[in-house]
Amino acid sequence: MAEKKFRSGEVIFQQGEKAGSFYQIIDGTVGIYLNYGKDDELKLTQLAKDQYFGEMGVIENYPRSATAVALSEDTTVLELAGNEVTEYLKNHPENVYKLIAHMSTRLRDLTKDYNDVSDVIRELGLEKGEKKKSEGFLAKLRKYAAIYKANERSVDSKTAEAIFAAKLTGHSEGYVKKVESFPKGTVICREGETRTCMYDIHGGKVGIYSAYGTAQEKKLTELFPNSFFGEAGMISGEPRSATAVALEDGTVVEIILPEDLDELFEKNPAKVFMLLEHVSGRLRKLTGQYVKACGLVYEAAQSQEISEALSAKIREYKAQIYD
Repeated sequence: MAEKKFRSGEVIFQQGEKAGSFYQIIDGTVGIYLNYGKDDELKLTQLAKDQYFGEMGVIENYPRSATAVALSEDTTVLELAGNEVTEYLKNHPENVYKLIAHMSTRLRDLTKDYNDVSDVIRELGLEKGEKKKSEGFLAKLRKYAAIYKANERSVDSKTAEAIFAAKLTGHSEGYVKKVESFPKGTVICREGETRTCMYDIHGGKVGIYSAYGTAQEKKLTELFPNSFFGEAGMISGEPRSATAVALEDGTVVEIILPEDLDELFEKNPAKVFMLLEHVSGRLRKLTGQYVKACGLVYEAAQSQEISEALSAKIREYKAQIYD
């Protein structure tokens, strides 16, 4: 690991290049761009002191999905190669939580953006005269069309194996924290409640529902052993966005609290890397869905009117928004 300084406007890494390290900002600011230097350049975000960037490419061994550029003079960053992460976190255990919190915050923010563009698509599907478009609809239409256009040349994501040395084949291997077994039908955590913990499935099956137990109940997904859930609520402290229910007798779940992460990393670092891979994988999958949704908005923005073919695409998308 090494400290590096960059002048204002200097590129730290380029979209599309191989990712061998990630960074933490010590001083200054960094901008993250799609298609940097091109006509359709799009600034995604601006980062400041103590924030991380470039971690997804390292955790999952993907090419860079964006370009990082120093925005202030003497921007100083700490560069961490993939094979240095274990040692770095051992020496700075407080950063285990910070790194997971950073990625969970990105996931929460992206989810909000995804829900926003999904609302735009719902409005696109309305029949003429059914309902007046919401205030600011056209501005949103232009915004998401621009995001899609800037993403057209983004690197196509493929499944990749993380480059961290510490790997386990199952989440129940090695040191674990508190483990509980639940009978079929037991609610593990409920939508709307606030609990500062996350969960790791060791055995059985868990269903994730919205509006559980009501007429509007919908099963969003099913999770199996070696899956995490509830990490976003643990980090943000916000109410749970869904209800988790044991779908089989003897469903075994490990309960992890924020204060457990330092000890967990010390005694079972591979578990923490699995969690990082999990959050990174969710981010990458949601990013793909988000860009696809923006593409539908882009197609609509190019049309004088919504064709029957486009209407069919909108209906299909709306049917799988929460799948």
